[in-house]
Amino acid sequence: MSDPEPGPEPGAPEEGSRARTPRAWPIGGRRLGAALAVAAVATGGTLWALSSSGSSGDGAKGRSAGGPTVVEVSPGACGKGWSGGGAGLQVFALHNTSSAPAEVDLTDRATGAVHGEIEGLAPGTTRELRVVLGGGSYAFTCLPDDAAAVTGPTVRVEGPTTGGGPAVVPVTQHDLIPVALAHQRWVADRMVELAELTDELKRAVDDGDLDAARAAWLPAHLVYERMGGAYDAFGAAGQAINGSGPAPSDARSAKDFEGFHRVEYGLWHGESAASLRGPADRLAQAVHALRESWPQQRLDPAQLGLRAHEILEDTARAELTGRTDYGSGTNLATARANLDGTRQLLGLLRPLLAGRYPALPRLDAWLDRTQRTLDRFGEGSRWTPPAQLGRQDRQRLNSDIGQAVELLAPVATICDARRTA
Repeated sequence: MSDPEPGPEPGAPEEGSRARTPRAWPIGGRRLGAALAVAAVATGGTLWALSSSGSSGDGAKGRSAGGPTVVEVSPGACGKGWSGGGAGLQVFALHNTSSAPAEVDLTDRATGAVHGEIEGLAPGTTRELRVVLGGGSYAFTCLPDDAAAVTGPTVRVEGPTTGGGPAVVPVTQHDLIPVALAHQRWVADRMVELAELTDELKRAVDDGDLDAARAAWLPAHLVYERMGGAYDAFGAAGQAINGSGPAPSDARSAKDFEGFHRVEYGLWHGESAASLRGPADRLAQAVHALRESWPQQRLDPAQLGLRAHEILEDTARAELTGRTDYGSGTNLATARANLDGTRQLLGLLRPLLAGRYPALPRLDAWLDRTQRTLDRFGEGSRWTPPAQLGRQDRQRLNSDIGQAVELLAPVATICDARRTA
């Protein structure tokens, strides 16, 4: 490309730079602290780097000599063992004395924000929780499996209210249901367009007009790609429509290779219209079957934040590497459609994120930057294949999408529905 290299976004780091993420407590399969640390560092906030050595302030009362504060987890004695202390690093040994697995949250009593949590704490087991707390009032909440939540005694931590570690006000299933319903309606509208464009592709193949089929393939495929926030609900139909299939080098001999990529391979590898009529017909049938069944499907509200992150994460893995290029060379068009899908889902989640994610404006800036970068590599049906990118362009694209993926990670964590009762 000959146009000038655009500069960084206002307030954005230099190209290729990355915010350093402090260590944080493990939360089930998530890393709430690390994700929120990205948000805070990205907006210039100061966070504590948690480690096993040293702390700020007086520490927690009730701590055994040289060890963590032992805190009981049970319906009858939730939070027993912690009586407060000074602001700074707090290290707890959470011990489940009940007969059922439990989740444990440490919350700010004034705001309801969760500073740390442990999921799946089995009966009779102990796990360590490390957090940094500013001055304020806190309490442990124990959430046993299949039982109501129990909040322990409120404990006072003395010291400055600033300087605490990352925390977030919980998002609940109830908060996410309207988002899921709105996204389901949006996907339903896209399926009408998808069916129409896929039928156009099929007609071109049936008519033997392969030039028209090549022209029709990409618009239909991009409609499907923009629906990435719902892919987990598509099930077997999604695999039939857009399964990644074999490695491109193995596509010719692959069995059970179907969907958009099967048609793509034939259109750009000299197959006859007759050989493509079956794959195009099966693709159209799968699209219409998905459209007809979609009103009976239900998106999982708890997965929407994760999807917002995974769309571009998968893009970096599949599209930027050319792994899913079966001949059309349009991976970057697909990446651009994936970006549209990310933005659509992020727009629906925005009311929940606005008061919880300080780096949201920064995320928007990086998505804008990524969009402009992708738009430099094509439009319409003409796109530069990833393999033909120069080194500087490839580095720029990898950097932009990598930073956007990093800033989307907290969205997945913040919007992971949490129990509050």
